Amino acid sequence: MGSTLILTVRICHRPLQPFFHQGSSAFTTLKTSLCKSSQQPLSARFLCTRDTNLNPGVRQADRRNSGQGGVKNTTIRRREEESWDDAVKGRGKTSTLRQRPSFPKSVFAAGTAKRTAEMMMRKPALVSQDEEEPEGRVTRGAGKVEPPERPLSAAEWRKLKESSLGNSQRFEIQMMLALFSSQAELDIAKSLLTFVAMETGTLPYELLLRYLTLCVSGGHDAEVFDVYDIMRGSFASLDTGASSLFIKSFSRTARWREAVNILTELKKVFSPSTRNYGDVISAAMLHGDTTTAWALYDELIEKGLSPHQETWDALFKGVRKTEEENRKEAEAMSQSEHQEKLLEILLYMRNNQIYPQNSLASSIKTWFESLTGQRWTGSWTRATPKGVCGCCGSELESIQLTAEEYQQLKDRVMTDIIQGRDVFNKTTPEELERFKTFVKRKPAFDVVVDGLNVANINKDKAKQSETLLAVVSELERQGHTILVLGRKHMLRPSRFWERHDMDLIRQKAHCFFTENISEDDPFLLYATLHSGNHCKFVSRDLMRDHKACLPDGATRRLFFKWQRGHQLVVDGHVAAGRRVRFLSIPNYDTIVQTSADSWHLPYDDTEDRSTYEVPQRWLCLTRKH
Repeated sequence: MGSTLILTVRICHRPLQPFFHQGSSAFTTLKTSLCKSSQQPLSARFLCTRDTNLNPGVRQADRRNSGQGGVKNTTIRRREEESWDDAVKGRGKTSTLRQRPSFPKSVFAAGTAKRTAEMMMRKPALVSQDEEEPEGRVTRGAGKVEPPERPLSAAEWRKLKESSLGNSQRFEIQMMLALFSSQAELDIAKSLLTFVAMETGTLPYELLLRYLTLCVSGGHDAEVFDVYDIMRGSFASLDTGASSLFIKSFSRTARWREAVNILTELKKVFSPSTRNYGDVISAAMLHGDTTTAWALYDELIEKGLSPHQETWDALFKGVRKTEEENRKEAEAMSQSEHQEKLLEILLYMRNNQIYPQNSLASSIKTWFESLTGQRWTGSWTRATPKGVCGCCGSELESIQLTAEEYQQLKDRVMTDIIQGRDVFNKTTPEELERFKTFVKRKPAFDVVVDGLNVANINKDKAKQSETLLAVVSELERQGHTILVLGRKHMLRPSRFWERHDMDLIRQKAHCFFTENISEDDPFLLYATLHSGNHCKFVSRDLMRDHKACLPDGATRRLFFKWQRGHQLVVDGHVAAGRRVRFLSIPNYDTIVQTSADSWHLPYDDTEDRSTYEVPQRWLCLTRKH
């Protein structure tokens, strides 16, 4: 172990070079004396010090004792806030609105955002690829520390440090980071640690942490074990970053049970991350300790954390053993208990609108097909535009909200968006009340149009009123009762807003024009929801800010389901003399679904899906009798 060797070098005053060829065994004696003794020698404490000037990302466990309790864990966590936004797919139930028959062609279909962005990027004139970099421009990252290509002696490191630019006090840290970024050989990092130990007589905590990161990322688990012994023997406590790295490394080795102990210690001062739990759960499943794995999984869920897909993958893969192997495990859970637990994972995905990635979906398929005597068959498929499974022919759940769901959503939107804390930063109480009175006096609308949003579909801003008129005319042609929401400046004749166009719009649709400073969306949501579950709205705005105003994940998921079943988006540009078309609204909900003898799981088979989009591929699981 490199840093162990360095301590040997420093304490025993031996020449540097031989230690690069001796391996970890060269320090067995010293490691035993320093890190495993009950009374740590002063020399060990001297050689390893915790730097009090760690950067903000390196947090120390002992800060808990200095009045800074309650700080959240900074290790990697899943963004739970986006699990609801990663959800379901839209449909319009037997709608008479004219939609393009091609499918999928929804604004919420996976990959739509990326394709749209690429299309927009191709439109501007391309810069010549032969254009050279302007003279004098500084290349990003210039001046950074360049790592050597081989291990250096102390004298060579000293010379390199003296010739380096920037803050020489941070040279070692910057160099270790550079070694990590360049995936350099471990021996180079070892020689750097040797240099620091010989120069200063100490190895700072932060430098050891950076070295630990390099070891873990490179899979040098034997080195990690030695770093663990040194850090535990030299420092009173470890920060969450070091603990997480040790958990990750130990979990992938035969010493995985020590990761359970580190996790237990971490829980005394911090809340472990989803990744911490996942690493240990995966290790426990891999080594057949299903009891520990499920106990930690239940604990993870109880803490309100959302598991990583790799954790679910390990759970589905880990239970695929023969009956003979299961009988040999005294503490093994029964197959029925495993099955119940794993089906609960699928229901968790349903309730949180999470989609398994392709690899996890494959593990789920394999697990179902391995169930003894149950005759499950899995197939990869798509759904038809009408919401029928392309494999088994069963009808998928509708995108339309039930009466109970609709009323629940309506109440929450009215309370948290329409009458929310900041709504009057965007309008006035008088204007909102005037609009409510206006809506109550009108018949229920079939379509509510965000006038300003729709008018700006085309790039030619001189034809805003013409664009809006074309969309309204198409909706009128289909026989709908229309509400157009706009702003008062749209009524002032200009080259953008032709009086003749605006007069025609007011003849074809009911219109309400807010103050110019008001925001349209709360009015649009109010009018659409007030008109009933049949009413749709036309806008390109994806309403993500408004979803965020809702108080809980369940309501936000409900809003997204309603949105995908009710939002009409104009397909492409509006051209004079051509019919206006809208992106399709599929009839079914994109969510994990189950019946007595089937499961249907929408899964991610692309990296192009934005958080507000939904997958297009399905895993169909059916059971034969």
